[in-house]
Amino acid sequence: MIDTDHIVLEKDGDIARVWLNRPHKKNAVTVELLHRLDEIIVEVDNDPELKVLVLRGRNNTFCSGFDLDELRENYVGKTNAMDVAVLSAKVCDRLYSMNTPSVAVLEGHVTAGGFELMISCDFAVAAEDAKIGDFHIRRALFGGAGPIYRLPRMIGIRKTKELMLTGKLLNGREAADFDLINACAPAAELDQLVADFIAPIVDKSPFAMKLTKMTIDRGLDADIQSLMVMEHLAVGNALQSEDAREGVNAFLEKREPKWVGR
Repeated sequence: MIDTDHIVLEKDGDIARVWLNRPHKKNAVTVELLHRLDEIIVEVDNDPELKVLVLRGRNNTFCSGFDLDELRENYVGKTNAMDVAVLSAKVCDRLYSMNTPSVAVLEGHVTAGGFELMISCDFAVAAEDAKIGDFHIRRALFGGAGPIYRLPRMIGIRKTKELMLTGKLLNGREAADFDLINACAPAAELDQLVADFIAPIVDKSPFAMKLTKMTIDRGLDADIQSLMVMEHLAVGNALQSEDAREGVNAFLEKREPKWVGR
């Protein structure tokens, strides 16, 4: 089967639905897919109509990792081996740092590079029968896009070691118990779970969303006094925004707010 669109963006009202589109390879990542994902992230962030990015895989599986055929042909044993890690880390960091909140929808295999995409999203929801884990160590490989710095911040050092050193896979319920995902549901109810989860995200002020997400993302990267300064500046920016004025007025006037995003 010839790959044509490794990844597809669908704009559904205020939702950007991004589909990993290689079901014959369990939506395995390629260099082409990563480059296109990078472009999509920028496009979504620059579209004021889009309020959330939903990342999902075709044919009821999320992503099984980097395409091992491409990895063997172009990188294993080659002097350019680090190039694929640099690209993967750059794209995953752009996904993590984008202004628009992102939700990973997990079905089937969520392993290796797919696992890295998942932990780079702001939120994750899963089918109960999903298979979720870092997995790299089972192939004597090492994840190059976030597990050593994103994962411990999510679930702590001991649980990170449990996943990375054993290569174990968690189902959706176990992943929720690990604090690795936000919610799970039976596979037949996953679409409704996604709709219910994103509903309280898309109705918020885009300006406040950007400001709050940006500061939370830095919340573990500095000392408390520096973070307090950042917090003060964020409060000042928020109070001077048009959306803050609208939010307060709408509450006092007992009506729904109409956000302008600034």
